[in-house]
Amino acid sequence: QVQLVESGGGLVQAGGSLRLSCAASGRTFSRYHVGWFRQAPGKDREFVAASTWSNGRTYYTDSVKGRFTISRDNAKNTVYLQMNSLKPEDTAVYYCAASPRYSGSYYEVFDYDYWGQGSQVTVSS
Repeated sequence: QVQLVESGGGLVQAGGSLRLSCAASGRTFSRYHVGWFRQAPGKDREFVAASTWSNGRTYYTDSVKGRFTISRDNAKNTVYLQMNSLKPEDTAVYYCAASPRYSGSYYEVFDYDYWGQGSQVTVSS
């Protein structure tokens, strides 16, 4: 079992920055793929970014490329999402997720086995 706890959300003005953290406990994080998803009111949960342990690559949805950066500190069992140049449309609850297996992609909710409780990010215009 892996427990994930997000932190770092909040209210920020458009153009500002926030860094989300996702701390894992229960298992070593180094051999887990990790993803960030977000869910805005009335919308489905959508993929934001992923960091894979198998090939060391990162993946981003098009709308955040160049603005968001996913990184991981395996020694601290923590994954980060640095969010710059935030826009009002980035407003959502952000979730981190993890999985030890590769199910064919990194972009779908069902690709991940463990989820955090979510952290609210609100970007004002």
